[in-house]
This record gives sequence, structure tokens and C-alpha cells, in this order.
Amino acid sequence: MKKFGMIAAVALLLALPARAASIDIDKATILEINQAFDAGTLTSEQLTQMYLARIAAYDKQGPKLHAVITLNPKALETARALDAERKAKGKRSPMHGIPIVLKDNFDTNDMQTTGGSVLLEGWIPPKDAFTVKKLRDAGAIILAKVNLSEFATGGANSSLGGQSLNPHDLARTPAGSSGGTGVAIAAAYAQLGFGTDTGGSIRGPSAANGIVGLKTSMGLVSRGGVIPLTLSFDTVGPMARNVSDIASVLSVIAGVDPADAVTKTGKAEADYTKFLKTGAFKGARIGIARDFMGQHAEIDWSIEAALDVMREQGATIVDVKFPKWVLDARQEYYMTLRYPEFATQVTEYLSHTGPGYPKSLTELIEKAKKYQSMGTGGVGPNPSRWFVFKKEAEAAGIDTASYKAVKEHGLPGVRMVVNGLFEANKLDAIVYPTSGRPPGLIASTDSPSAIGGGGPSVIANLSGIPDLIVPAGFTSDDLPIAISFWGPLFSEPKLLSLGYSFEQATMARRLPVNTPPLAGQTLNVADRK
Repeated sequence: MKKFGMIAAVALLLALPARAASIDIDKATILEINQAFDAGTLTSEQLTQMYLARIAAYDKQGPKLHAVITLNPKALETARALDAERKAKGKRSPMHGIPIVLKDNFDTNDMQTTGGSVLLEGWIPPKDAFTVKKLRDAGAIILAKVNLSEFATGGANSSLGGQSLNPHDLARTPAGSSGGTGVAIAAAYAQLGFGTDTGGSIRGPSAANGIVGLKTSMGLVSRGGVIPLTLSFDTVGPMARNVSDIASVLSVIAGVDPADAVTKTGKAEADYTKFLKTGAFKGARIGIARDFMGQHAEIDWSIEAALDVMREQGATIVDVKFPKWVLDARQEYYMTLRYPEFATQVTEYLSHTGPGYPKSLTELIEKAKKYQSMGTGGVGPNPSRWFVFKKEAEAAGIDTASYKAVKEHGLPGVRMVVNGLFEANKLDAIVYPTSGRPPGLIASTDSPSAIGGGGPSVIANLSGIPDLIVPAGFTSDDLPIAISFWGPLFSEPKLLSLGYSFEQATMARRLPVNTPPLAGQTLNVADRK
């Protein structure tokens, strides 16, 4: 009787009408937003208005975060059209009606694409980047193009977007190069955003701003229609406030682009949300890369606490050590390819720009010399980045022996070492502090010279493997701490499971102090609890 009574009670509970549960906008996942859409308690137009209100309150007013370069003037119109389409035909995908932001190096056929540079101000490409088209086809709303390190190099500063500020501490760097995306997502300007990562450019801003980010496996997501930095290392990836949203959007953007040869692997999953299960640490073997610890006591404390969480959930923790030659050579390998590839690849990109725009790196340098005074909104020349143009132009070419040696022998050697660590230790993932130190002061760190290929994150670029960043805590002065999960090539399903399990056990993210909730910005979603 007791068993029957319990079954009957569960059946009755499931039969009851769902009641509304309130969730702050910054805490809601795409899955929960879709519940609200389906329940009729939220429209895409309302959601878009909420995010636009936060941009209005915090980007050029209030703390003046300067994350946004261009707002989409048709965002609300698009949201209304998508609401009508949902009502008439149903949703295209879970991304239907979801507002997102793009780093301003993704081509968009209805908004300027500038690389953050006044040198490309006003340039509107004839077609969307491959990934942008997939997002629009899925029903996503491009709410804004956001700031970045100019041409994806240096701190979160550009001649067109100015200096972006960290919403947790306005004096601290939000890191580059996807700094505008990191700021925008931490401050809840949109549901999620997109960045590019060549040597840590998604992971640095994710750590500095206290959000989730994914440096995808080389070949999982197309780079077509994105201003290149170094195609040997360039990857496209999502940034969000939770692991669930990363999985939701990865299901949309992963896959083959005939125009980007590295994507022709067929390794993409159709639905990454099916890997969002807790308990992933039970029986897992997790490596800890202590080579990248020992720089800051509070960060080390948080990483050790994170390892304890994993142990408590059933993981075995294994110390792993990288060969000294990999640690010593990583920056040299990175820079040997980084400068000459940009010189060649950006010239190819620029050759397709319209009349009046530079068509080569040489023309970028010549045009930059003509900008000497401040522009509108306090934005002006960016000589620290423009000086790097000269280094890129003067670098030894891609036909040199040093370039070929690294490309053909150095990178395969790094990949062999990384794969060997996973295989020899039977590891599901390797973890490390995404940044060994808290975000530094803008005045001392936010420059191209402060961002190179010497950090641990660049190993994932040299080897092509994925890297998932998850908030892991805060320092005593309330600066975010993040933990990274490396996995073998195309191991995103496993990393998402591990990251989700860790996130649900710790819930270490919070809304920054400089961008508090606005009145009326809670969502009602169906909940039977």
C-alpha cells in the first residue's frame, strides 16, 4: 500500500498545473527561457527589452563599461517577428528568440565589422560569417557587436571601442582579446556571446569576468567570415553565464563548413545538452597541472578546494607534469607562427573590403599614421597596437625554415606530448587555474605586450584541444577565480559533463557589483517544485 500510495502521489503531482517560479535574468538558462516562452509568461521582445535596458544602464552610463561598439537597431523588430513566427509555426531551435552578442571580428551583413579598429569603421561585409548565419537560421537575435582587443591582439582596448572595464572592479582588466564579450556576458547584456581564441582570448576574459567559456577543438566550429589572427590557432567559441547555455548553442554552431577545411572531420554532436548530467566525476580520472600553480595563494586555495569537490564526487586526482621543453618552447612556437600568419591572412581578408578601406597590412599601417587626434566619445588612436602592425609586417614569412620547422615538427611534437599525458594516465581531463593571478590593474596589464603566448592556455592552441572554463570562486577582494578543464581533441561532451557537475556542486558565479539587478528583470518559468 505504501508503494502504491507513493506512485499515486507522484502521478498526482505530475498532473498538477505548473506554477510559476521567478528567476533573475542573469541566472536563467536558455532551457528555462524556453520554458517561459512555451508557458506564455515571456516573449522574445520582452527579453530583448530587458537586455537593452541593462546596456543602456551600464555601458555608456553608470559604470560606463564600454563593451558595446554597435547596437543592432532592428533587434526589437526581429524579436517581434520571431515571436509571431513562434506563435504561427513553432520554434526553429532552442535559440529561437534568444539575444546574443558577437565580438566585432565576426562578419555581419547588416552591421559594421571593424575588428575594433577605426581603420575599418563603417565596413559592412556582403554576407554573414558562417557561424553567424547558423545562429540567425536557428532564430538567434544579434543584439550587438562588442569591443575587443584591436584586431584581436592585446588587452580589451581598441581605437573604435575604447577601453572596456571589468564589471567586478572597474580598475581591473577584463582581459583580451574577447574582452567586450566577457564584460557583456558578466554584466548580463545578452544571454550569451561569442569570441575567438588564438592564444587564450576566450579563456582570459571568461576568467577575468567570472563567466563560463569554451575554447573549442580545432575543427569543431567554422572560422569562415571571421577576421583572422593566426589560422593555425584561431578558434571560435561561446561565452555564457552557465555551462548549460554553452551546450545549447554548441549544438547549433558545431559542424562542417565546406569553406573551412579543418571542419571536415564529422566530429560534431547533434545535441550537446544530453551531456548535461551531474555525477560525471564518479569514476573519473582528473589530472592536475601544478606547473601552472604557485603564483597566487588564494587562487591555489580555490583550485585545491575544487579538487576536493571532485574527489567528494568520486574522482581520482592525478598529478601531471609537462616536459620542460614544452613549457620553455610554448611562447616561441606561438610567436613564430603568430606574426607571419597575421601579415598574410589579414591581407587576404582585407582584399575583400569595399572601396576606401585598406587592402593589406601595409595599407593598415599607412592609414593608421593619419589618425593622431581623439575621436568621438573619447576614443582615439591605439599606437600600442598599431606599433605591433610593424612587427607583424617585418616578421619572417611563412616560407622560412623556422616557420616550417614549428608548423611541421614543433606542433606535432606538442600534440604528441599532450595526447601522451591523457593516454598514459588514463585521464578524462586535465585541470589548471585558467589564470594563475587575479585580473591586474588596467594601467599595468592591458597592453599588447602583456598578452602573449606564454600562459598555460596557449598549450591548447598549439595542440588543438578544447578547454572549458568554469567559475571556481573569488579572491578576498572579490575578483573572480576560474578553473579550466582540458580534454583530448573533440572531447567537448565529456568536458561539458564534468564542467556541469562542477558548476552545479559549487555555483561560484555571481552578478558583478557594478551591474546590479534592474527592477522588473525576473522571469517566470514553469516549475513543479
